[in-house]
Amino acid sequence: MTLNVYLSGEIHTDWREQIVEGARDLDVHFSGPVTDHAASDDCGVAILGEEPNKYWHDHKGAMLNAIRTRKGIGDADVVVVRFGEKYKQWNAAFDAGYAAALGKSLVVLHGPEHAHALKEVDAAALAVAEQPEQVVQILRYVLTGQLPR
Repeated sequence: MTLNVYLSGEIHTDWREQIVEGARDLDVHFSGPVTDHAASDDCGVAILGEEPNKYWHDHKGAMLNAIRTRKGIGDADVVVVRFGEKYKQWNAAFDAGYAAALGKSLVVLHGPEHAHALKEVDAAALAVAEQPEQVVQILRYVLTGQLPR
């Protein structure tokens, strides 16, 4: 069995790399959003033309990024959504809700400081992890039935 896993959420730490590296011996294909912050923010105006109004600048980028996000979440068997410590990640919350609405297997990843704020998101998830290694262990268990060593 191969799993298609979409890695959504914060882009300021190396959590994605930790999961990909930890799962290198598993039959997993990973995808995710563009994690170059500047490219993600400016893709709309870079491709479709400049916007003097910041709202339309952001709107163009959000629409283009949504094409990738919808495709990635739609194709995923498992969606992992990471909420980081520093920033309000409204896009991560939206991705979690979208995945839940599509009936995707949802794994939420965040520290204990967000447990209360994310209680509704956590309630929609099949697992709530605090560390990237736990996500790897979930994937390993799903694919092989093996418990952590």
